[in-house]
Amino acid sequence: MPKPIRVLIAKVGLDGHDRGAKIVSRTLRDAGFEVIYSGLHQTPRQIVRTAIQEDVSAIGISILSGSHLEHFQKVINEIREQGIERVLIFGGGVIPVKDVETLLDMGVQRIFTPGSSLDEIPIWLREKVSKVDN
Repeated sequence: MPKPIRVLIAKVGLDGHDRGAKIVSRTLRDAGFEVIYSGLHQTPRQIVRTAIQEDVSAIGISILSGSHLEHFQKVINEIREQGIERVLIFGGGVIPVKDVETLLDMGVQRIFTPGSSLDEIPIWLREKVSKVDN
C-alpha cells in the first residue's frame, strides 16, 4: 500500500476564521491523506518550517482576511529561500476572482474559492502530487 500524501493546511496572519481550513482538513483526511493543521496566526516562516519538518508534499493556505496577495507572496518567497520548490502550494477562502490569476502567476498551483466542490480537492492534489513525484 502506498504511503499517504502528507499535506499541511495553514492559516497565515491575523485571520481567525478556521472553519473552512478544518473542513478541508477533514475532507483530505477522510480521502486518505495525512493532514497536519497549523492552527491559527502562523507566519510564513512558521508555515514553511512546519512543511519541512513534517516532510509534506503540499501546503494549503486558507485566507479570509483580504491579505491573500501579501501572505501568499511571503510564503512563496520563504519556500524559495528554503529550497523546497517541490512542495505544491494551493489555497482557498474568500479571494476575489480578479486576484486568482495574480496568485497563479506568483506560483500558487490552484485556488479553491467558496462554492468549489470538496471532492475536487483530493482528486486535484493526488493528480498534482503524482506528477511532481514522477
